[in-house]
Amino acid sequence: MIKSQDIKKGTCIRMDGKLYFCIDFLHVKPGKGNTIMRTTLKDVVSGRVLEKRFNIGESLEDVRVERRPYQFSYLEGEEYHFLNQETWDDVVIPKDQITGVDFMKEGDVLEVVSDASTETVLYAEMPVKTQLKITYTEPGLKGDTATNTLKPATLESGVEIRVPLFINEGEIVEVDTRDGSYLNRVKQG
Repeated sequence: MIKSQDIKKGTCIRMDGKLYFCIDFLHVKPGKGNTIMRTTLKDVVSGRVLEKRFNIGESLEDVRVERRPYQFSYLEGEEYHFLNQETWDDVVIPKDQITGVDFMKEGDVLEVVSDASTETVLYAEMPVKTQLKITYTEPGLKGDTATNTLKPATLESGVEIRVPLFINEGEIVEVDTRDGSYLNRVKQG
């Protein structure tokens, strides 16, 4: 158990049978009355964000979470198999618990967050930036850098993103896994 005033960013609590991560908090001292904690909590399973107020001194059930690197091994049907980098155990994680799953390729290392008391996987996160090879796009023309026009391109993971006109097939690009946006071209050398 922790007190409400001990909540910080990243703290995981159990409330109404669900797990929530604190993504923002603020101590508020109104002119009259008691100090309160205003928090923004994110549901671990659904990703839903909610605002919640707690009175100072209120007891909350905290959950100890562990973050470990897991390497993506292979996909079998709808099951994603990962290898624990420390124990070499094979762990299956459902697609809906993986953020950035569309940009994942074999060998990628993800951060897996699990409940330390039950060893239950809560979610897995791709790094914010990843590098992928363009497997198909229309050829670019020399000098097509003046406008901010974008064209579709298929990545090696199978997902399609929008890239600038000067990007060609076979090039490696850096992609933001949160929204699938093109960041920059990676120099090969």
